[in-house]
Amino acid sequence: LGTETHSLQDMFGDVKFVCVGGSPWRMKAFTEYIAAELGMEDPKSEYPNICAGTDRYAMYKVGPVLSVSHGMGIPSIAIMLHELIKLLYHAKCTDVTIIRIGTSGGVGLDPGTVVVTKQSVDPTFQPRFEQVILGKTVVRNTDLDQSLAEELLQCSKELSQFKTVVGNTMCTLDFYEGQARLDGAFCSYTEEDKQDYLNKAQEAGVCNIEMESSVFAAMCKLSGLRAAVVCVTLLDRLKGDQLGSSHEVLHSYQQRPQILVGYYIKKQLNAKAKDS
Repeated sequence: LGTETHSLQDMFGDVKFVCVGGSPWRMKAFTEYIAAELGMEDPKSEYPNICAGTDRYAMYKVGPVLSVSHGMGIPSIAIMLHELIKLLYHAKCTDVTIIRIGTSGGVGLDPGTVVVTKQSVDPTFQPRFEQVILGKTVVRNTDLDQSLAEELLQCSKELSQFKTVVGNTMCTLDFYEGQARLDGAFCSYTEEDKQDYLNKAQEAGVCNIEMESSVFAAMCKLSGLRAAVVCVTLLDRLKGDQLGSSHEVLHSYQQRPQILVGYYIKKQLNAKAKDS
């Protein structure tokens, strides 16, 4: 996609909601789900990958909703967000809400609980994202839109299908040692050390752990985008490192952020339709 090869305003100018998640398959499934929810197009119709020219990420669009995959970890989502933010700018989009939907490890929560992030914190429990630019460490704020978080919590109450909480999300650079797992290739600490660390995280208000929220929050705040992170917990890390639920149960858990965000988008569009 480029300003000289595509009319980005014609293609994307109507976008009001952007949903991002790790897996290309999951974001295509979300597109099909939201199409059915909004009744905008036949949910059985094929949605082409707008970014088929690259294998870095996939992008799908249905009506005012853009669905983009971002891969795994801070570097992957940061690259995608730079290019997405440029796209929204050149398409002259206005009043855009962007929501990350995904999975996470819970801290003291039952598996299947949905966490709407209040603040993204680093592995020392500080609400900041650090990046080295031109050899200097730049620290950015990781606050997310609190009113949007409250609106999503209210939507969950209206749905009353699963438990949803608002809390801090710890964002790490690694899935194993960075998240105090004992089952990686290397481990230099004990079960007791791990429990001590995760208990400190819980005391600091951490409800879940994932690998993208800090740079997501920082970049969205920097560009003035209203943003939220909605992740389901697949396990309680205080009770173990490995997933214990069946494939079917995990699949049903993964649909919960989609259901919540789909309900929110539908509610917003219905409210706008009434106003107009």
